[in-house]
Amino acid sequence: MNKKRRVEILVLSDVHLGTYGCNAKQLLRYLKSVRPKTVILNGDIIDMWQFSKKYWPKSHMKIVKHIMHWINKKVKTYYITGNHDEMLRKFSGFKLGSLQIVDKVILPLDNGQTAWFFHGDVFDVTMQHSKWLAKLGAVGYDTLIHINRLVNFISEYVFKKGKLSLSKKIKNSVKSAVKYINNFENTAADISISNTYDYVICGHIHQPEMRKISNLHGSIMYLNSGDWVENFTALEYNDGEWKIYKYSEDALKTNEDDAPEEVILSNNELFENMVTNFNLMAIK
Repeated sequence: MNKKRRVEILVLSDVHLGTYGCNAKQLLRYLKSVRPKTVILNGDIIDMWQFSKKYWPKSHMKIVKHIMHWINKKVKTYYITGNHDEMLRKFSGFKLGSLQIVDKVILPLDNGQTAWFFHGDVFDVTMQHSKWLAKLGAVGYDTLIHINRLVNFISEYVFKKGKLSLSKKIKNSVKSAVKYINNFENTAADISISNTYDYVICGHIHQPEMRKISNLHGSIMYLNSGDWVENFTALEYNDGEWKIYKYSEDALKTNEDDAPEEVILSNNELFENMVTNFNLMAIK
């Protein structure tokens, strides 16, 4: 058995459990390979917008169970609410063992530095004024994932070529999308600089990034953990340094199995699983 890597702070966002786009099997392989001291779940871990579709494979439940295993082992875990799991915002401040549900987190780092963690949907004009449009877009995005899987099957097994990400190609080729991402990053940086933080760590836009941003009042390191729908990325902090973890560059990827089709859990099974795990946490 391979030794697990030590990670002081692990940041995950935009996993979107409960959707067809979530790559839970790959994420679980990654989670099993690390031993974090602090975990930041930076929003959109469970996609409650699309929960009504009754899609919940066992691989998705395994992610929940693995995170609960960390919590049971007293790994400090912050669940920061995002827009797709905004229902949890009514529970902001809730604590159970080493788990805490919050809307944002400010953590001290090495050398007296501070990091501000939040999901980032607060900057999204569509979310603030046309939530119905954002939810419609989420449904369209999940439909595109279905189409993408068919295209990839044809690409790999008929034309013997690699996988494609249609949604990523569309996003990266549309100027308005590129402008939105730049505006998002600059806005997060400007607010963080005014608050004299050293790092600002977001999710939401599914765009992994780590770069220094400056304005007339100073500079800050902006980081984004990306997602587990298209990019398969996370953020890791060790010995005073941040890095973007990329599953595509990890040896874990070379050992992937062709797993059988996942069994879908019913709503009752899902509820019973979650209640059982939370009861175990409460007892401890």
